[in-house]
Amino acid sequence: MSFLPGGNNGTNFGAYGGQSRPQSYSEMTSEQQAMAGAEAMMNFMQSCPGKSAMAGVTGFALGGVFGLFMASMSYDTPLGSTPTQFSDLPFKQQMKLQFTDMGKRSYSSAKNFGFIGLIFTGTECSIESLRAKTDIWNGVSAGCLTGGGLAIKSGPTSALMGCAAFAAFSTAIDLYMRRDSAPPPSTDEDE
Repeated sequence: MSFLPGGNNGTNFGAYGGQSRPQSYSEMTSEQQAMAGAEAMMNFMQSCPGKSAMAGVTGFALGGVFGLFMASMSYDTPLGSTPTQFSDLPFKQQMKLQFTDMGKRSYSSAKNFGFIGLIFTGTECSIESLRAKTDIWNGVSAGCLTGGGLAIKSGPTSALMGCAAFAAFSTAIDLYMRRDSAPPPSTDEDE
């Protein structure tokens, strides 16, 4: 590894190390391009839009799996048909109707989970940025705003109940996730 003048240690990501103008992407070596790309990706993933997008995609995927599982456990007949009509159909047609119904339910659940993940994470990240603190109140506030916002069309009572329910759920999850981050005991010996 060679040390170049200016103290930039062989990497040049712009005006660092005493450079007067940023180095263009085409002027970088492949190693510098990889480092600059990785840095740009990390910056995006740590931003509020990046966190929200990741939560939305992850929520969509988990919601799809959850919806598929719940649809497969449903004992009613697909598409609102009566059991006698459904059982009179050929096996191939029954399977087609069941898989169609499972797909619709899975997609509906995926959309809902993705939307909730996107809204909650975006709200929490925005509150954390505004407050400039990382504590449990960010999640409680985001849960209240998300729950209230999702239920606002049903009236003020529903919005209040949605706020309370989402805030309580968010608090429970935060407390569970933060319990492992407590400092270790002063001694490992039993007293």
